[in-house]
Amino acid sequence: MTNPDPDFSTFPVCEKGNKYEDFAVGDTLPHHWGRTLTAGDNAVFSTATCTWHPLYLNADFARQHEHPDMVVNPMLVLCTVVGLSVEDLSEAGGPFLGLNDCSFHRPVYPGDTLVARSTVLDRRQSSSYPGVGIVSWRTEAFNQDGELVVDLVRTNLVELREAA
Repeated sequence: MTNPDPDFSTFPVCEKGNKYEDFAVGDTLPHHWGRTLTAGDNAVFSTATCTWHPLYLNADFARQHEHPDMVVNPMLVLCTVVGLSVEDLSEAGGPFLGLNDCSFHRPVYPGDTLVARSTVLDRRQSSSYPGVGIVSWRTEAFNQDGELVVDLVRTNLVELREAA
C-alpha cells in the first residue's frame, strides 16, 4: 500500500518578504489593495475583544453622538492597518519589537476602505543579535477619500540576507 501523504521534503521552499538590505531610510512602500471594513467585522471584533462600548455596537447611540453610523472599533482599524503592511515589512519573519507614536486622526465607519503606506525611518544592525537588523517604519492609513485615519511607528527585527 502506498502512502497517500505527499513527501513535503520534495517541495521547494518559496522565500517571501523583504530582508534587512531591502530597506533604505526614506523609502516609501505602498501596501496592497486596501481593506473595506464592514459592520460585521466591527461587531465580531468588538465582541471577541469584549469591547462593549455602544459607539461601536449601537448605530442609534452613535447617531446621538453626532456620527453618521457606528464607529469602527479603533483597535480593529489599527490591527487592519498593521495587517496591510505585513507583506512588505515583516512577512519574512523576525520578532515584532513594538508600536509607538500611534495617532487616530478621524473615525472609520462601516463601508470605509483603508489603504496604507509605510516609510522607512531607521535601520541598524543589531549589536546583540548577529544576523539581524532593527528597522522602524512610519505607517499611515487613509480612507477612500484620501483622509489620514491613523499613523504609527512600528519596529521589527529583520533578518539580514547574508544570515539566511
